[in-house]
Amino acid sequence: MINNDILRRLRYTFDFGDQKMIDIFGLADEVVTREQVSNWLKKDEDPAFVKCTDRDLAVFLNGLINDKRGKKEGAQPEPERRLSNNQIFMKLRIAMNMKSDDIIDTMALANFTVSAHELSSFFRKPDNKHYRECKDQMLRNFLQGLQLVHRSTVDE
Repeated sequence: MINNDILRRLRYTFDFGDQKMIDIFGLADEVVTREQVSNWLKKDEDPAFVKCTDRDLAVFLNGLINDKRGKKEGAQPEPERRLSNNQIFMKLRIAMNMKSDDIIDTMALANFTVSAHELSSFFRKPDNKHYRECKDQMLRNFLQGLQLVHRSTVDE
């Protein structure tokens, strides 16, 4: 998936304003400007569109974890330079404090069925024989499910 699309979806899902987005980056010890955030969130065909790097998305997801779960004492984890869908999925799972059953229920809201066994394969280390790559469709459905869960509470 495109990093900018993930940022846009998370912003919409949780109804984050520009300042909240800036604050989330700040929770991961990264200073960003309103212009940077705005350019990452623009549509791809907009001339001011700027591609969000894997590192930028990793910083945002680390900040989201800090926002949702509380910031740990000490140095912040170093953001990854390369992010896979598996790592994005894992960071979202941690941020939302979700167990396997929660994720399965969230995916079901998006009319997508996944077993606990299949789900666990996405959260294993890449060198594990049961590791499986998380495809875009899986991540898209998880984000859709999150939107259905969290956006309905925002709209109320």
